[in-house]
Amino acid sequence: MARPRVRLVVTADDFGYCPRRDEGIVEAFLAGAVTSVSLLVNGAAAESAAELARRHRIPTGLHANLSEGRPVGPARHGASSLLGPEGFFLGKMGFREAVAAGEVVLPQVRRCGFRKMLVVRGELEAQLSRFRELLGRDPTHVDGHQHVHVLPGVCQVFAEALQACGVRFTRLPMERGVGGCAWLEAPARAFACAVEQDARAAMGPFARHGLRSVPPTAYPCPLRPAAVPLMPRHLQVDRCLRGPEHLRPAHVRSPRVRGTG
Repeated sequence: MARPRVRLVVTADDFGYCPRRDEGIVEAFLAGAVTSVSLLVNGAAAESAAELARRHRIPTGLHANLSEGRPVGPARHGASSLLGPEGFFLGKMGFREAVAAGEVVLPQVRRCGFRKMLVVRGELEAQLSRFRELLGRDPTHVDGHQHVHVLPGVCQVFAEALQACGVRFTRLPMERGVGGCAWLEAPARAFACAVEQDARAAMGPFARHGLRSVPPTAYPCPLRPAAVPLMPRHLQVDRCLRGPEHLRPAHVRSPRVRGTG
């Protein structure tokens, strides 16, 4: 029986973080190894990255950021539960701890049985607006920097904001078996497992608001959605080769991807 055709989508996030990183992402796109990007609109190089995306016609989504750098919305004008004393977001773990402690809220309103985090909604809407200013259109998709979009409570507000602006696609970071990845250090494995648990809980809110993503069981062949940690300290060839063992060239049918290995 013929193997089903698979379209491999490779999204480079953190576009707009810094010029050197952006240059590498564009090079990968032009080589056919990357198919889309996710833009950090509060990144130091957001404007130049947007120009690169326009120039090279790169499919571009929003990399919603609630954990790193400075906000672009109303929070930047004063005290906010999203920010530390210096006016920066609380960080990867700091934001998670604040959400878990119920601190990332303005006066709460109840609607349909959930608590709406107004300060989060305001920042998400501001980032969507900034994206439109930079690109002149809506994002093709929206995902979350450091997976903030699947956190409890945040996922509901995230889904509402995307539905309101007509965005239909996001990412559910559900890598099956990540807990058994010996090539990841223990803290990274624990974080990945927590993210997967949050992502499973976010499936309901996302579906109710019409958001689509690639389900982890979509493929009968060994190819399945995966993310390989490629932050600077993980950028070793042997680590990258050991990680995605289930990704095999024989399963890739996209002409943009073939021949790029």
